[in-house]
Amino acid sequence: MALTWGSALRITLLLLLLAAVATACFTLPVEKILKDFLLWVDKDLGPWGPFVLAVAYIPLTVLAVPASVLTLGGGYLFGLPVGFVADSIGATIGAGAAFLLGRTIGRSFVISKLKDYPQFRAVAIAIRKSGFKIVLLLRLVPLLPFNMLNYLLSVTPVPIGEYMLASWLGMMPITLALVYVGTTLKDLSDVTHGWGEFSKTRWAVIILGLVVSVILMFLVTRVAKAALEKALAENEDLDIITPPELPVSDTPGHLDQPLLIKIDPSEDHHEK
Repeated sequence: MALTWGSALRITLLLLLLAAVATACFTLPVEKILKDFLLWVDKDLGPWGPFVLAVAYIPLTVLAVPASVLTLGGGYLFGLPVGFVADSIGATIGAGAAFLLGRTIGRSFVISKLKDYPQFRAVAIAIRKSGFKIVLLLRLVPLLPFNMLNYLLSVTPVPIGEYMLASWLGMMPITLALVYVGTTLKDLSDVTHGWGEFSKTRWAVIILGLVVSVILMFLVTRVAKAALEKALAENEDLDIITPPELPVSDTPGHLDQPLLIKIDPSEDHHEK
């Protein structure tokens, strides 16, 4: 399929963005920059500090730079109530910015890479049927990378409003945990270095996260399978992602495997 000028421009901009991110991660002292930023927020901004901290999530999230340092820093600088509010709002706004970027500039590129994966198509169908619930559960599962999920969800049919609200609610537990850890740190240097040490607090967070992950992954699988089975049984027009290139069988078949969609091989004979 030939690329239009618009698609070529979007793909070019996306590749340039990815190249810039890779270059920055390997050449720039990201850790030192974030530490200096937190020092500036602490010493010079006064009451504007929480607002600036929240805004800082936007470039970090769009560039797929881990923002856990900001979350820990919010707890260290402002305490639990203010730090949690600033970090929660900032993470949600940053997730929304990455979502909009992925839905505009990178949509064609990401879809072209994911359309051959039936599991992704199944998730897209499930999101169209139960978008808020699926996004909420995916946000609650800490095994899925935050930055990757922003861009993956951007090419699904979930409305921006449901995405933002579900993301905000779903990210609250991990945000609260990180902000609390930030309040226990003794020095700002621990914000960028101390998290690498496996303290008792971190072990508790890891164990709790694993338990919650197992439960939520089970729930996500059940919801996705139910939505997929219903969609296929009703013979809906599943035009979520380039339907002519992804023919779907008329019958639901066996859904023994989670997040799996059955592709009808007979379509190949019709096209030949």
